[in-house]
Amino acid sequence: MAGIKDVAKLAGVGVGTVSRMINESGYVSIDTRAKIESAMKELNYTPNELARNLYYKKSGIIAVLVPNVLNPFFAQFIDCVEGELRRAGFKIMLCSTMKDVKSEAEYLDLLNRHIVDGVIAGMSSLDESEYSRIQKPVVALDRYLGEHIPVVTVDHKEGGRLAAEVLLANGCRKILHFRSTAEKKSLYHDRHTEFQKIMDERGVETYCYNLDWRRLDIEYYHQVVEEIFEKGIEFDGVFGVDRLAIECMNGLIRQHKNIPQDVKIVSYDGTYITEIVEPKISTIVQPIDKMAEASVQCMCELISGAKIKNRQIILKPTFRKGGTTV
Repeated sequence: MAGIKDVAKLAGVGVGTVSRMINESGYVSIDTRAKIESAMKELNYTPNELARNLYYKKSGIIAVLVPNVLNPFFAQFIDCVEGELRRAGFKIMLCSTMKDVKSEAEYLDLLNRHIVDGVIAGMSSLDESEYSRIQKPVVALDRYLGEHIPVVTVDHKEGGRLAAEVLLANGCRKILHFRSTAEKKSLYHDRHTEFQKIMDERGVETYCYNLDWRRLDIEYYHQVVEEIFEKGIEFDGVFGVDRLAIECMNGLIRQHKNIPQDVKIVSYDGTYITEIVEPKISTIVQPIDKMAEASVQCMCELISGAKIKNRQIILKPTFRKGGTTV
């Protein structure tokens, strides 16, 4: 395998000149650059990117931490953020943390060892103090990890209000409300709090089912819906995340209920899966593409050393009508 000395010899230049061109650390004339590039091509020489990255203490890689890649919200966020990172000149290291409680700490250790240049944290089971000790680029998604860490989130209070208003406008008086019991640092709880507050003020009966945030998979959602039906709980409205709303709709259809005549459904997240079912789900849409864009822009500013003017970026949700409301 050819090395940098072989390239220098074939090009008729010094090793230092080849190094300057590869690392872009000094001037190399156009003619000399052409000779080096020709020699590299002839020898099929590939620069040792890892060694160069270790020398400059950067890798060009951003770690993105998510709890579960099967979750439609995080799957769509990963797709969007990968494109944004690529346009910004970075590669993505995808880290699914739900399967191993130690993995989050291990991924943060990669940041300290310069194996990744930054972390976009889409979940956190670690104590806030673990993040407060990190003096390197971290951007939080939908959760508070400390005063020095910027966060990209959505106005979930507005999202909860929108969902409540739609179901009330549809005449719902008995609503099944699926809500998560996730960690306190998460900001998306505001949607549940606001939704329930409005229902209580309007005197609307709700049945609140508290979900185990550690088991947000298809099998668990199926079990939850089966449990609801086995208990014989009556409802004419449903509010929950996309996958759970669809699971609930499927269960209602199996019971020969008409959607939206008998039961109205409003989901939260507005991922692609709400539009590949029939009827399509009426949903509160989180601007996932804009969340990804803001996360990467914030990360680039941190890496460049720029001063972050706004440490909490709050985006607006919207309502998209489908066939599960009238």
